[in-house]
Order: sequence, then C-alpha cells, then structure tokens
Amino acid sequence: MTQSTAAAVSLDGTTVAFRLAGGRSYTAVETADLAVADGEFVAIVGPTGCGKSTLLNVAAGLLKPAAGNVRIFGKPLGGLNRDAGYLFQADALFPWKTALENVAIGLEVAGTARAEATAKAQQWLTSVGLGAFGNRYPHMLSGGQRKRVGLAQVLIRNPRIILMDEPFGPLDAQTRQIMGNLLLDLWSADRKAVLFVTHDLEEAIALADRVVIMSAGPASRIIGDWRVSLPRPRDIFEVRMKHEFHELHRDIWQTLKAEVEKTYKQAEAV
Repeated sequence: MTQSTAAAVSLDGTTVAFRLAGGRSYTAVETADLAVADGEFVAIVGPTGCGKSTLLNVAAGLLKPAAGNVRIFGKPLGGLNRDAGYLFQADALFPWKTALENVAIGLEVAGTARAEATAKAQQWLTSVGLGAFGNRYPHMLSGGQRKRVGLAQVLIRNPRIILMDEPFGPLDAQTRQIMGNLLLDLWSADRKAVLFVTHDLEEAIALADRVVIMSAGPASRIIGDWRVSLPRPRDIFEVRMKHEFHELHRDIWQTLKAEVEKTYKQAEAV
C-alpha cells in the first residue's frame, strides 16, 4: 500500500465544548494536538469521561470542534469523514438481516450491485473466520462473532482510516485476545491508519505503535505520547510476557494512575 506523506488524521489545537442547560458550557477537550500517520496504529487511553470518544467523534466528523483544526490526509474536514470506517463499542448490526447481509449492506448503499456486494461480503466473512455463518442472524451469534461481523462490515468498504471505540470492551478476556490477534492480522495485511480508544492499557500497548494518554476531565488534554518499540508481528498473549512490555507499562502507568485517581476524587466530591 502506498502511504501518504500527510498525516491521515491531524488534530491541531482541537477544543470541544458542549452547551449545557441554563446557557452554561462544558469543555470536554482542550487544545488537543494529535497526528496519526498513514498506516500507523495509535491507541488513546485515559480515565473514564476524559474525552477519548469525543476525539474519535471529531476525527469521524460527527462533532465539530469549538476551536482548532481537523485535517484528513492534509485536507480540512468539513463534514463526515468519508475516508473513515467506525467500529463502535455497541453492535451496529441490523437484527433482521443475516451476517452476510449485514456485511454486504455497506457496499449496496454505495451503489454496488447486490451480487457483487454479496460475493465480497462472503470473502470478508471468511477472512474473519465466519465463512460458514453467513446465514445466521445476530441473535444466533456470540458476542465475539458479532464483533467479527462488525469488523468485516467496516473493512469491506476499504476505508483509509479505521476508528475504533472500545470495540472489544464487552467481551471476556479470552475473546478479547483472540479479537486483538485477528485485528492485528488484518491490519498487517494492508496497513491503514487506526485510532483505537480503550480503557485497557495492556491492550493498547499490545496492539499499537503509539499510546497516547489523556488527562482527567473536564478540559482534558493529551499529556503523554509513548512509542511502542515491540517488534511485529505480535501475538497478544505472548507480547505481554516480554520484559520490554512490562517496562513500558510501568512507565505509562505512572502518568495514567494519577489521572485515574483524580477522576475518582472528583466523583467522590459530587
């Protein structure tokens, strides 16, 4: 894949504020600077309510910042980010459609003929290990299987950027490791820019090229940016056994722990 010289996602002095009842405003994120290179996997970690998902929604074009600039491959973002695919924490599958139909629909609404969309959907279901499950409805699938369908649903559109908001959060620990390895395998085959939000620092280090830490809110800021030098390809379980992994985890946790404690103290004061 030919990679662009411009950053896939560039946030420059991005501030996000929300209007509250009574005319007051709440600043969720303040002057955030973040660049994600083409082909780079960046994880964002921070305490609950710090604005991780808010930054993801800004990159998706779902939120317009109160200040600052958002650029996608060097161009200002003026609406929905058409270069991005978004995998949410909650399932986004239509319950009345089969797994095959759920994956194919993204191409069909873009004008691809049904037969071609179905054939490509079957290929993607096979890629995520569900080639024999195309005729099953979401309620017939496990949580991990639904996540695989959701991943295929995003990737079939061949987005240049993948935005992921705690996609494996609801899964058990073993399934999360399996899904993490699947994600790395698919990403390694055709490296796209990934912005991955998670509460799990271990997951962030195991997956990413860089780990970005956000401070406790309100007016959350980016307060740390660590490069993960662990070699690829990686196995989610095996990489956590390495000495370098634990050294990096210890280093990042010193910053993250202080912000998590601030969040708990704020909650207790309410």
